[in-house]
Amino acid sequence: MRILYIDIDTLRPDHLGCYGYHRNTSPTIDWIASQGVRFERCHVSDAPCLPSRTALVTERFGIHTGVVAHWGRAADPFPIGAKRGFSFTPGFEPWFTMLQRAGFYTVSISPFPARHFAWWFVGGLREWFNTGKGGMERADEVNIFAIEWLKRNAQRDNWFLHVNYWDPHTPYRTPDEYGNPFENDPPPDWLTEEILQQHLEGIGIRSAQDCWSWWSAPPYPRMPSSIANLDDWKRWIDGYDTGIRYADDHVRQLLDILDEKGVLDETVIIVSSDHGENQGELNFYGDHHTGDFITTRVPLIVRFPGLTDSQKGRIDRAFHYQFDFAATLLELLGVKIPERWDAKSFAIAFREGREEGRPFLVCSQMAYTCQRCVIFDNWALIRTYFPQLSDFPETMLFDIANDPHELNNLANERREIVERGLALLQQWHDEMMTTAIEPIDPLLIVLSEGGTFEARTQWQRYCERLRETGRERYIPMIEARFKKQP
Repeated sequence: MRILYIDIDTLRPDHLGCYGYHRNTSPTIDWIASQGVRFERCHVSDAPCLPSRTALVTERFGIHTGVVAHWGRAADPFPIGAKRGFSFTPGFEPWFTMLQRAGFYTVSISPFPARHFAWWFVGGLREWFNTGKGGMERADEVNIFAIEWLKRNAQRDNWFLHVNYWDPHTPYRTPDEYGNPFENDPPPDWLTEEILQQHLEGIGIRSAQDCWSWWSAPPYPRMPSSIANLDDWKRWIDGYDTGIRYADDHVRQLLDILDEKGVLDETVIIVSSDHGENQGELNFYGDHHTGDFITTRVPLIVRFPGLTDSQKGRIDRAFHYQFDFAATLLELLGVKIPERWDAKSFAIAFREGREEGRPFLVCSQMAYTCQRCVIFDNWALIRTYFPQLSDFPETMLFDIANDPHELNNLANERREIVERGLALLQQWHDEMMTTAIEPIDPLLIVLSEGGTFEARTQWQRYCERLRETGRERYIPMIEARFKKQP
């Protein structure tokens, strides 16, 4: 068996054709979905990049690993303690190590471990190729390594290859000569002039006035310096979608090699991401600063020869964490799941072509904004513990079936739903604390450090930005938030 794991950073599922997008961003990924199963309601347990991939590899929630942020104490794992083994620790073995136990030669082509000094990521790998640009690689630069590896090894048996593309991640840097495939295609129509004007009056790093490089104009022609009008919005979305299409073209190159080597029909192909991307939702543009439905939702597409042959094009609408499929894969390979994993297998249901998932999900964000989101039924309840430099209320509730872009906060109108969501959040938190090796919620570590790194180090500079742009009315709120910090 051969397994190809395509990991496209910052990829929203609803910007893929197979998830219903109106633009042709993903013909290759759409083909993979047509040959396998597409998971509709898959979320990462922890966002963004470092917490997400740590959860995927360790198969444990950030509240258990301690990795929930990009800076500070909460960017490193909790020590296992006295039970820590010489190499692996029984019960805590990471995913790549377990794949090795199943007989797989494990390989990753990704700058992620170096970008975040996340050396625990490589522990279960036989080979790791650092593509060398810390996440600024284009897909053609990643494929220099991926194509060469596949040409040498595709026909070997029992390999697992993780290939990590970054093109949809800001800054949008697809080569100019690639052009704009979506020049004549309208952007998503949910963002109206009225909504945009509200956003322009709002605040927050990555809000409409304060996009990716809010202190200076970004040196990338596909990115406007702010979303001042709907033309800017189209240019911005065109940059994001072009990055998706560029990555998709390069996934096609890998499949072509597998086909040339005669092993495409024998290769398991998995497509996913480390997190989604807010593109206007909650007044965040082009980044992943929230713990909401949009940032935590990821695509999960699985084509598994021999299992999905009779399930081609099936859509699974059960609730799943991304790492649940890692546990599922192990069970399908006949490997016992380590006892300290939080991931849960749904192998029997997957094999039988039916839905079987979690009753609800809790997804966290502590790197930029401290939030937890409870997703249940058709609801997403967001509890904000530290609002960054935004003006989020403590509790928000969205009907994600009818309001997927989170425009209407129903927290005041639907108090009974809010209470139910908060009860589920407390239930999850109690369970996590009773099974933790370190009896502290890493959220408290982030708060004890003065909040998220970007906000606590940039708030004074951002207040100057507010003065310059006529939004002085927000400054007292921000000053009160930070001046009371120790």
